[in-house]
Amino acid sequence: MSSPMTAAAPEPRADGIRIRRATGADSRRLTAMARRSRAYEGHYAAMVAGLTVGPVYIETHRVHVATDADGTPLGFYALLLDAAELDLMFVADRAQGLGIGRLLIDHMTAEAREHGLDTVRVVSHPPAEGFYRAVGAARTGTVPADPPVVGWPRPELHFRLTPEG
Repeated sequence: MSSPMTAAAPEPRADGIRIRRATGADSRRLTAMARRSRAYEGHYAAMVAGLTVGPVYIETHRVHVATDADGTPLGFYALLLDAAELDLMFVADRAQGLGIGRLLIDHMTAEAREHGLDTVRVVSHPPAEGFYRAVGAARTGTVPADPPVVGWPRPELHFRLTPEG
């Protein structure tokens, strides 16, 4: 039984934003959003330069996309159920500051609970740590650098989930 948040055709919010399960057809747009993210400019660019959010990845994992009233992607996340990990999360540069990130995190935690997870790990992009902490994640450690792509340590955080939210 699907919850309203994970139903095949979710109802749009008053502002027209909806979150739906991504499909292989979203691959190019989600890949472009990640690769063009201003959060990964400069020395962080190497992390997303070769990133591809391909159709197989989308079909294999719990990838959800937030869209506006016209169906244009505003952000997305990928939840790896087996690893209990938020693998990817991006908000389009033009949608920064509109609450899309918080909306996606709320959806992700509901999705994780629905699948029986009690915690979700996040290895954060260093500048995003403040966001994750603001939406309820707690820092639990540091993941060491992994050159050549990741030349800096990254914060490790966890969302601790309770059945009631």
